[in-house]
Amino acid sequence: MFQRMRFRLAISAERYLRYYRGRARSVQAVLEDGRQVRFPASALRPFVTHEGIHGCFELTLDERNRLLGLRRLSE
Repeated sequence: MFQRMRFRLAISAERYLRYYRGRARSVQAVLEDGRQVRFPASALRPFVTHEGIHGCFELTLDERNRLLGLRRLSE
């Protein structure tokens, strides 16, 4: 059974550079229901713009809590 988790991110381009350069390997976000989730920063690469990463996202995990996918729902 898959888990879908929604959250909003607002990460500046400068801050994301820390993740990109390997200084931080994971991102922690607060879900819509108040829980926290941590996932690999590399999953955000497709969503990086000159302004950084902004928007509402949905994370999909498998039954073992392995990352299956991440998609942007809105900006």
